Formats: sequence, structure tokens, C-alpha cells
Amino acid sequence: MSRDAIGRLNAALARFERVGLCTLPTPFEPMTRLSRHLAGPRLWVKREDCTGPGFGGNKLRKLDYVLHEALQSGVDTLVSGGVVQSNSQRQVAAAAAKLGLDCRLAVYHGRLAPPSAEYGRTGNALLNRLFGATLHDVPWIGDRNGAIRDLAARLQAEGRKTYVVPYGVSNPLGAVGYASTVVEIAEQCAARGLKPRAIVHCSGSAGTQAGLVVGARVCLPDTRIVGIDIDAEPERVRADVLTYGSAAAELLDQPFDEADVEVVAGHAGPAYGVPHAATVEAIRLAARLEALILDPVYSGKGLAGLIALIRAGRWSTDDDIVFLHTGGAPALFAYRHLFDPE
Repeated sequence: MSRDAIGRLNAALARFERVGLCTLPTPFEPMTRLSRHLAGPRLWVKREDCTGPGFGGNKLRKLDYVLHEALQSGVDTLVSGGVVQSNSQRQVAAAAAKLGLDCRLAVYHGRLAPPSAEYGRTGNALLNRLFGATLHDVPWIGDRNGAIRDLAARLQAEGRKTYVVPYGVSNPLGAVGYASTVVEIAEQCAARGLKPRAIVHCSGSAGTQAGLVVGARVCLPDTRIVGIDIDAEPERVRADVLTYGSAAAELLDQPFDEADVEVVAGHAGPAYGVPHAATVEAIRLAARLEALILDPVYSGKGLAGLIALIRAGRWSTDDDIVFLHTGGAPALFAYRHLFDPE
């Protein structure tokens, strides 16, 4: 990494204005006890769960950029969507509350069977209502953004000035915003004299990984971005990373190489939203060894993938590896039965 490279990406990012939703930079911390337990590389965590309002999360960093466009166009209503316990929906609802905008959410039913009787009443679902969002139940038919666009069109016909926030806040501008994470990681590593071999994270709607890939190509060219597929759709995830990443690189006028995109399959469990034994183990280890709260849908599966790669010997004990904590703690309460069966 070099100061010139960091400055070059910072200058490119400065062309895109932010709303100011996030508290940045987010913390960068050692995971000493987990590293010792796994007898593997030195582990660090980038705390994207600490970005700001509404329990934080990685989507707020994207929204910081995406919603500037919305405010400039004079909208009064944000429209987005996701499953019942979507972390993305919760962050959109929190941002709307902070900015004084109405929030309408297309809540998909049928993508996964409710894992508990509490699924629709606690965690992110409860917070969405507390933040003042209006929820519109829709069936899941495999199209992530169709119902969101349809809802926005209906509201527009009623006289609302709507702005569509895509599923997962994943689009080229969201990926541009997420490239800023790499600037922070590069600066935080440089301050500690670290040269990370990899940044590992959960990857689903692909915008986060796209931004990381674009940023790392400039600031951390020797650091591999490793996305852990949590959707059980690794080919689709990789295709979307390529789409958003190449578009974000063009917006930033930075290079993009398809070979930089790595999506690791085999750690998503039976299906999206269905945690497996490795996910539960990862969540327990993070809590008991590092006081980190992960969720069973995203960050827990991401750490499970990282643990599996360490146990398979991918890195040496002299390597530094960064785990990107994308947030999602509220969803844990909808899966309480996995940890507290009484």
C-alpha cells in the first residue's frame, strides 16, 4: 500500500457527496483470543456494525452516498425491501427516520420458512416498526427488486415523490460508497505496520464485495478480497459482483480486474437464512472469545467460512487477515432458539 494510492482513491471518492449518516472511520480491532483458539493467522475485525444509527451495519455506508442523490431530487419517501429480518431494510428505515423521510418496505414472504414463532415480531422486524416504516407484505418470486419497483410506482401514482433503494443497497453507486471502507482499512493497517493477506466477508447482494474489490485494487493490491457466499448462489453472487464492480470502477475512473473477484461456496448452509452447525459455532466463538455479536444469516456465515478456510490451512500463522463485520445483531433475536432452547 502507498500514501499516493490512498490519496488517489480518496480523491476519486471525493467527487461523490455524502449525506453524513455514518460515524467514520469504524473501529479496527485485533481478535487475539479467537486467533489463539484457531491456532491460525493473526485475525483483525473491521467493525462495520458500528457505522451509526439504528444498530449500524455495512448498508449505512452505502446509503450515505446513495441517499445524497435522493435528497437532491427532493423525494419524500424511500422505498426498499427484503425478507422479514432483512438488515438492509432496518438500515433504510433508520436512515429515513434520521432524515425525516417516509419509508415504505416491500417485505418478502416465502424466501425462507419462519425459523421461530418470534420471527416476524422481534429483531429487525420490531425495529422497522419503531423507526416508523410502513410494511407491505409481498410474496417472494425470486425477483429481488420487482416488488420494490412496483410499490414505488403505486406510491408515485398517488402523488408521492419516491426513491427506490435497491435490495441490499446494491448498485454501482452503493459499491462506490463501499470502496471507502478499503481506504480506512489501508490507513488503519499502515498505522500498525500490517500488510493484510486477505479481507474476508459475507457476500450476498454483492454490492459490498464489489466496492471492496475496486478499493483494494487501488489501495491494497496485495490483499485478496474473499467473499463467503451466504445465499447458496455463488454463481449469481459472483456475476453481480462483476456487474456492480465494473460499473463502480468506471464511475471512479479506477481499474477493475475480473480475476480479483473470489466468491467461496460451501458455507451457506442448506439455504439462504438457514444457519447450519458451523454458523452456530462461529457465532458462539465470536461472542465468548471477542464479545462480538454476529447474526445467523450474514456475518455468522461469513465468519464460519473464514474459520473453515483457516482450518484448511489457507494462511500461515504469520499472516494478517481482516474479517469484515457487516453487522446484523438484531436478527439474532429471531433465532434465539438456536442458542437458548429453553
